[in-house]
Amino acid sequence: MEVRGEVKSNAPSSFQLQQPPTPAEPLRKIILVAAIAAGVQFGWALQLSLLTPYVQLLGIPHAWAAFIWLCGPISGLVVQPIVGYYSDNCTSRFGRRRPFITAGAGLVAVAVFLIGFAADLGHAAGDSLGKGPKPRAIAVFVVGFWILDVANNMLQGPCRAFLADLSGGNARKMSTANALFSFFMAVGNVLGYAAGSYTKLYKIFPFSKTQACDLYCANLKSCFFISITLLLTMTVLALTIVRETAPAAAPEQTAAAKKGKIPVFGELFGALKDLPRTMWILLLVTCLNWIAWFPFLLFDTDWMGREVYGGQVGTKLYDHGVRAGALGLMINSIVLGFASLGVQFLARRPRRVKKLWGGVNFLLAVCLAMTVLITKLAERERPASGATASPPVGIKVGALTLFAVLGIPLAVTYSIPFALASIFSSNSGSGQGLSLGVLNLAIVIPQWAVDELFGGGNLPAFVVGAVAAAVSGILSLVMLPSPPDDVAAAKAMTVGGFH
Repeated sequence: MEVRGEVKSNAPSSFQLQQPPTPAEPLRKIILVAAIAAGVQFGWALQLSLLTPYVQLLGIPHAWAAFIWLCGPISGLVVQPIVGYYSDNCTSRFGRRRPFITAGAGLVAVAVFLIGFAADLGHAAGDSLGKGPKPRAIAVFVVGFWILDVANNMLQGPCRAFLADLSGGNARKMSTANALFSFFMAVGNVLGYAAGSYTKLYKIFPFSKTQACDLYCANLKSCFFISITLLLTMTVLALTIVRETAPAAAPEQTAAAKKGKIPVFGELFGALKDLPRTMWILLLVTCLNWIAWFPFLLFDTDWMGREVYGGQVGTKLYDHGVRAGALGLMINSIVLGFASLGVQFLARRPRRVKKLWGGVNFLLAVCLAMTVLITKLAERERPASGATASPPVGIKVGALTLFAVLGIPLAVTYSIPFALASIFSSNSGSGQGLSLGVLNLAIVIPQWAVDELFGGGNLPAFVVGAVAAAVSGILSLVMLPSPPDDVAAAKAMTVGGFH
């Protein structure tokens, strides 16, 4: 087994272990695996649009809601690298990635049940039916939410690594696969936000409305029923049709297995130590990019309810703002879907990739700065008497336009960093699962910082996000290397191999 680059010990790290290139699979198989993203993102869309208000209805203050979201960065920090490492080294007869994708889908089903029935289970355990805090329901919800985040991390990492495997080391196919993954994420977003903005969906499932679960809760529960059905359908379809060939275990892997353990975190830190410079730059740009994104992704609907509509949690005005935010997210996802297909065209030349990413980061910075202007205009138009009235049409249109424009940089964020990670790791002969897990560290750590610093306010986080987006754009243009073309990549593959 050849090892590319300088090796400091006789036992190469997981980031350097390689396997022979696998032939690229037909596009239809890549599409089937990428379509799993629609089911995953349907659930994420419901989280982003409806769960923060739902948590507050259970009795958790706004400032505390962000701490619940900390399970995202914690599970991403731990789960994705571990799952990525084990999926790289898995020798199951079912394949490397498919067992983890299957387990993730099953855990999503469990988590959805706990979240959807949190109010009912809490009431059965002794919670009151009043407006006060419901501690037992909150406990069930938090457990379900953490399981859901762990399950989603188990799904997304192996799915992207599976797409890289199916691309056979071809840089252009990797880019296409990630663009398709981003496209199906947009499809899932559209379906999720459309479901979240429709207030009578619970009528399809009459049993969802109970004594402990009001109309808002019943509608959320119904949305999750649809979400899990979509995810399980796409997962079963993809994993039934698309087969994996279980790779032969490398000597280093076999030796570790005989010892009864595989040093996951040792390999992770070894991977970080052995990262090529291109990956370090990618991690830095990605980290700043997500510092910019997380404030908006976490608090967008709350921003619409509080700052734009001027409502308080539990009031009709706030609910109208949240619904308007869900509509904005659905428009955002439609733009995201079309932009995802356009990314492949705009980035067809390797040297355009860094310019594209840098340019849309500047667009992101402008949009986040515009949230301050929209907020101030909404406050100025608000009745001084304290009367509850929706903002003027112009303010609503401006806010929804902002949601729409943000779909363009989001399409690039969902595709180009992952494609670059696959290409860079492929050229250095590293494992796709662990490489994408390392990239995920640059995504979850910024979320942790955003949650800790800005759990109690929206606008300060948006301003910091605008600055981070601008810096990310500059670094993307100045420091980020362009990916190799397919000819150069093919030559690298003959030297370094593909894992």
